[in-house]
Amino acid sequence: MTDYITIYEVGPRDGLQNEATPVSTAQKLVLLDGLVAAGLKQIELTSFVHPKAVPQMADADAVTAAALEKYGQEQVHFVGLVLNERGYDRAYAAGCRRMAFGVAVSESFSQRNTNMSTGRAFAMLQRLLERARQDGVWTRVYLMTAWVCPFEGPTNPHKALAYAQRAWEMGIDELAIADTIGHANPLEVGRLMENVGRRTDMRRLAVHLHDTQVLGLANVYAAIAAGVRIIDSSVGGLGGCPFAPGAAGNLSTEDLVFLAFKLGMGTGVDYEKLWRVVAYLDSIITRPVGGRIRAWWESNYGAEPAFSQP
Repeated sequence: MTDYITIYEVGPRDGLQNEATPVSTAQKLVLLDGLVAAGLKQIELTSFVHPKAVPQMADADAVTAAALEKYGQEQVHFVGLVLNERGYDRAYAAGCRRMAFGVAVSESFSQRNTNMSTGRAFAMLQRLLERARQDGVWTRVYLMTAWVCPFEGPTNPHKALAYAQRAWEMGIDELAIADTIGHANPLEVGRLMENVGRRTDMRRLAVHLHDTQVLGLANVYAAIAAGVRIIDSSVGGLGGCPFAPGAAGNLSTEDLVFLAFKLGMGTGVDYEKLWRVVAYLDSIITRPVGGRIRAWWESNYGAEPAFSQP
């Protein structure tokens, strides 16, 4: 396996979607400029869901069109989250040619999150993937609640493995195994990722972690040790599952980049420029954000100036 970590940045979508403070389209595009300037090349940009369900993502079409006009499909890979065929239509019309879909291992979570049973969710996924193949769209699938469900508790690892293999065999480009509420432990993460990797293609296997129980970095290290080299993270540690009490957010991009550095692994990310993005987020979210490394970074290097705010 390579000693290079590919970071899949989810801040603009998973990070912002549950923030109470409205973030304008112009502010999102400044955030995007900062992420691209810092060297991030895989960015989940937005989600094409009903504006009433996720008001923060109401401008998905405008954000996608503006990002693609500025950076194109090749310089940076922008991904849109799609949950149903109507969302697919919107994403495709906006120019999105890389889409992420999702299915849950937990029946209860599937019903609460998408109003579909897992059976219906897989049927929907099949239809979306068929359209994507016809349209030449790159596809990623999230396997949600792979370790723990907020309603059912621990997930049976054999069931998670079977669902992962089922999704993979539907012909997808990338599979992301998600610790949706951040309750997994490193032994469980390492074991499942290793087993899924044996049955799929480790080079196209990602892990999506949250830091709810302060185990984000430990879990990501376990995934790296198992062979995973595509890792989801969110700048500033923004995000977190709304169904997880006390959720602290996603694994922070700053923490992930620093961990990779300490392990002697490359990411292609300019760390100083990344901290400028965190400073900008402070100004638009109107509260301090940042990974667990923030206190150490600022005690040694000081706070970074923010970008100019539109």
